[in-house]
Amino acid sequence: METKQKIKDVFVNLLRVRQEELKDDVQLTSGIGVDSTEMVEIVIALEKAFGTKLSPKDITKFSTLNDIEKIIQAKLS
Repeated sequence: METKQKIKDVFVNLLRVRQEELKDDVQLTSGIGVDSTEMVEIVIALEKAFGTKLSPKDITKFSTLNDIEKIIQAKLS
């Protein structure tokens, strides 16, 4: 499964958002309403899904799905 789809699956499963709402450039906070508690849950699920650790510095750069994908790709390579 490709990275972007795995990321979207995490959001769909945790936040109960529809796949169609998850555009690559959607803003996590203002676009789909992710709050700080949900972000913690997302980070944990992403770490588990990709078998990697995300630093607080990485997480502060999460504003769109594209941002998350770039950071995870960098961690995996």
